[in-house]
Amino acid sequence: MSTNSCPSPIPPPGQPRPRPLFLDRGAGAGPHLAPNGRAAANSPAHKFGPPIGGQTESPGWQASLELGLSPWHGRTSLTYRRQRGPLSVQRPFYPEGDVCHLYLLHPPGGVVGGDGLEIQVNLEADARALVTTPGATKFYRSAGDRAHQFTTLRLGSHATLEWLPQENIHFTGVRASLKTRVELTPSSRFLGWECQCLGRPALAEGFDSGDLDCQFQLWMDDRPLLLERLRVTPQSRRGAAGLRGLPVTATLLATPAGAAELDWVRSQLGEALTSGVTLLDNLLVVRYLGDSTEACRNLFTRIWAGLRPPVLGLEPCPPRIWAT
Repeated sequence: MSTNSCPSPIPPPGQPRPRPLFLDRGAGAGPHLAPNGRAAANSPAHKFGPPIGGQTESPGWQASLELGLSPWHGRTSLTYRRQRGPLSVQRPFYPEGDVCHLYLLHPPGGVVGGDGLEIQVNLEADARALVTTPGATKFYRSAGDRAHQFTTLRLGSHATLEWLPQENIHFTGVRASLKTRVELTPSSRFLGWECQCLGRPALAEGFDSGDLDCQFQLWMDDRPLLLERLRVTPQSRRGAAGLRGLPVTATLLATPAGAAELDWVRSQLGEALTSGVTLLDNLLVVRYLGDSTEACRNLFTRIWAGLRPPVLGLEPCPPRIWAT
């Protein structure tokens, strides 16, 4: 069996049968079924809480994806997946053995006014996963309706998550709200980033109109570690408090971290005036402000590779999708 495929439903003789992958494609999919064909009272939907999504009156695409990951026979397996609408995930990859690499997919290729995306990733105790996207997410000009993207990442005790989506590109005229909430325990580990690009600077297209509302929240046992909100309009972008008119802003977070990691990141930033790093207790916060998503990606990838061993106890292993 290839290490880059999901566990086979029919193991070789003498091998334990793996935990089943529960798949629910939303309304009309019927109840979760146990291996004996009966509805499972202890299904993953019960374990991870109520299903996400639901009916909506919004005129755009409404999509939701809920994933559950659990340790199983020496590696983290995707044991629960519930999806509705055009939002899905590729089969898991295991390039480093036990860590589950997942690629989130949004087949329409972009988000328009009225669209709503909801993503939920739940890691059980001791699970280890890396989640990324195959390309940038584009938020297009809106004729009036607002687009929404809500992401919730929940980590159990001693769980490890790397949240590494590629950048969000916001076209001029966009009306969008994005919110990411990460819920940790004192023993879980997190290393992740998010990047927002206003307009398309590579094509000399600015951000001349629109309304963008970005929130990022990091919690530990219902205690806030970091609560951020960035509200962007063309008028608010001027001045030191408004991104100084620069189009690309990004944040990288790592926990638990300490003074050694802080000093190392400082050495990587050098004299760059639009990058900085801060240590808040054991939370390392790295900022980028500039005019290039490529420069941001290269910087954050280098920092991610250097922080992975001390923060997560793992050697660098870039997702293969980044090389395509």
